[in-house]
Amino acid sequence: MSIWMIGDLQGCCAPLESLLARPEIAGDADARFWFAGDLVNRGPASLATVRKVMSLGERAVAVLGNHDLHLLAVAAGLHKVGKSDTIQEVLDAPDAADILAWLRHRPLAHFQLGHLMVHAGVLPAWTAAQTLALAGEVESTLRGPHWRDFLAQMYGNQPAAWDDGLQGADRLRVIVNALTRMRFCAADGTMEFAAKANAKHAPDGFMPWFDVPGRATESVTVVFGHWSTLGLLERPGLLSLDTGCVWGGQLTAARLEDHKLVQVACQQYQVPG
Repeated sequence: MSIWMIGDLQGCCAPLESLLARPEIAGDADARFWFAGDLVNRGPASLATVRKVMSLGERAVAVLGNHDLHLLAVAAGLHKVGKSDTIQEVLDAPDAADILAWLRHRPLAHFQLGHLMVHAGVLPAWTAAQTLALAGEVESTLRGPHWRDFLAQMYGNQPAAWDDGLQGADRLRVIVNALTRMRFCAADGTMEFAAKANAKHAPDGFMPWFDVPGRATESVTVVFGHWSTLGLLERPGLLSLDTGCVWGGQLTAARLEDHKLVQVACQQYQVPG
């Protein structure tokens, strides 16, 4: 049994089908799949994509990304569908309630066999164990009866740094922002959310979150997506898998045991900017 870790889908179901049909993957009937979040939005088939992942049952783990949380917020009546969004078909689907319930029960972080998967990043002061515990706080809230209240307070860039003493909505907001939105942060862990450029163009005073010296997750391999301008990046303790499928790049899968890559080309559905 192999585990394949797969980058951002963003509603691109055809490349996912092609990827799963590749001999390296299709030949293992017991293969498992980890999805790095952002199953939906921007691509042409958000509904088919999330249904496909759901159909994999216990063979699939999908961490939540910012676009998945956006879908939940729109469904809760807290945001409107944006002009670039492709989630209306999910909201209108006859099984929408089941899909939304399934999404609310996805994790924000997953750890197994020395690999920690999140959608965007991990604050440099957090260990893998702390990351899982903090993700669990958000997961418990999303799965509870007051999930809409949480989503109503989720958005915002402040506080921009973690403090163990944070409570309530501020605490959960920092956790969500780190795990689903972060690209750059300062040496002290202060997050920056405006820049979306590649790692070489960090704003003054900031660096890619994974380059902060002394990062507490250096002893494990952090697997993430979210950063299409960063693209595929593999180095000891780090694996970035968002290779811009929705932007006309590729959909990438990496086998956990040896990081063997399988990629399929993607049609361009969105134009950057």
